[in-house]
Amino acid sequence: MRASRLLSVLLLLQTRGRMTARQLADELEVSVRTVYRDVESLAAAGVPVYGDPGHDGGYRLVDGFRTRLTGLTRDEAEALFLSGLPGPAADLGLGTVLATAQLKLRAALPDELRDRSGEIRQRFHLDTAGWYAEADATPQLAAVTDAVWRQRRVRVRYRRWKAPQEVTRTLEPYGLVLKSGRWYLVAGRPDAVRTYRVSHILRARVLEEDRFDRPDGFDLAAHWRSYLREFDARRHQGQAVVRLSPRLLERLPDLVEPAVARAARDSAGPPGPDGRVRVVVPVETAGHAVGMLLRLGAGAEVVAPDELRELMARTVAALADTYLRPPSL
Repeated sequence: MRASRLLSVLLLLQTRGRMTARQLADELEVSVRTVYRDVESLAAAGVPVYGDPGHDGGYRLVDGFRTRLTGLTRDEAEALFLSGLPGPAADLGLGTVLATAQLKLRAALPDELRDRSGEIRQRFHLDTAGWYAEADATPQLAAVTDAVWRQRRVRVRYRRWKAPQEVTRTLEPYGLVLKSGRWYLVAGRPDAVRTYRVSHILRARVLEEDRFDRPDGFDLAAHWRSYLREFDARRHQGQAVVRLSPRLLERLPDLVEPAVARAARDSAGPPGPDGRVRVVVPVETAGHAVGMLLRLGAGAEVVAPDELRELMARTVAALADTYLRPPSL
């Protein structure tokens, strides 16, 4: 365990440059005192690691030093080959680079691990696209990706839902996120950090002379997780009380979004005399909720609020009127 941690310290300093003891401790999930001991052990073993004092100090390797350690465990080699997503890499213009990197990695592996990497390709395939939806057309993704890499501001013409539907924005592109087969741009504006669906960018022009600095400490993955939580909170402004049949409650994760299915499961009470279970689920608007609840069929009954129950009754009555009449030819 300690040998693995010492190697991790060495590789962190080699790939990231100067790091403080606290940063190393947080990364390795150990105490600062343990980091002190590990660095001393590396130095005693002849690794040229130095500590710079002061507020901006930290540990670093002497300039030009590179470890030639190339050993990979079986699990590490498998994880590396599973991590390559050819579709998204190609979207970003990195398909050839990924293929070349994998070839180099395979060439460097011993025979056993090289054979294992070939087996992985035949047994696992990662498909990031969502079901029941065509992949987004993203003709502006290449320009946006270029702006992200080179930290250049980009001027976009963007189509949104509210009026005016087409707007022009100058953005500081911090990063790209692939969510269920759709690309999203996380970008800075003067007022806040915003999210833009790349397929809705109608035009994009990279401002070659307009470089920006990313905010210190900005973490794209952490920001995205926070954005998703806030997005659900903004959407779900109301609640509906619904009675569900036991079979429907069981199938709910396949019929509605995860937040709704999770709320139903967590709020489910004991079955009533007819076996139905009373649940409370989040909803956006009454109109949106009608579409979601009609999908559940007769196994779901809205109890409250009255506005939603009445709207369901009117919608079902209109459907009955349509289908009880002879079809028009």
